[in-house]
Amino acid sequence: MSESAPLITITSAAQEYLRDLLVKQQTDGMGVRIFVEKPGTPYAECCMAYCGAGESEPTDEKVVHGNLVAYIDAASVPYLEDAVIDYAKDRLGGQLTFRAPKSKVPQIGENSSVEERINHIIFSEINPQLASHGGSVELQQLIDDDTVAILKFGGSCQGCGMIDVTLKQGVEKTLLDRVPELKRVTDVTDHSNRENAYY
Repeated sequence: MSESAPLITITSAAQEYLRDLLVKQQTDGMGVRIFVEKPGTPYAECCMAYCGAGESEPTDEKVVHGNLVAYIDAASVPYLEDAVIDYAKDRLGGQLTFRAPKSKVPQIGENSSVEERINHIIFSEINPQLASHGGSVELQQLIDDDTVAILKFGGSCQGCGMIDVTLKQGVEKTLLDRVPELKRVTDVTDHSNRENAYY
């Protein structure tokens, strides 16, 4: 774990609010862990969770704001650049806000993971083509040491009679050509539901 200068701005109001929450946990060494789910995609979501002593990952970056300790997921760091966590009081109590302008921006480079590269191809190339028919696809998971991609089709692709052609000749070919580590691409979508099918 590395300790660094704050890469995320946590306003004083947010620090006070988070410290109060952590004190209520009544656990010594309690901090927060900050990460991005589905980073670099249109579905990116910034997350924060309690992180007890010894629960952080060895690769996390430790950031200290006064007596507030935050652990930042190493893979999320490029997506959290320029992020701001703030707390604003209102008549209902208040709201914690998390603005991360780069969370949905693909950060593809030579060190990008298989998952990041697949998601980049899906969201920047494949989904725009499927959208013309009201469809979409997303990566559900990688298995077998990241050599098998399991996809889920949505929208009008679910139940479409042409899905085998779309998968084999379009999506699978594109992903296998562009991500050399992949050996197979499969589909978990239930295509027996034809309610919104395009064909």
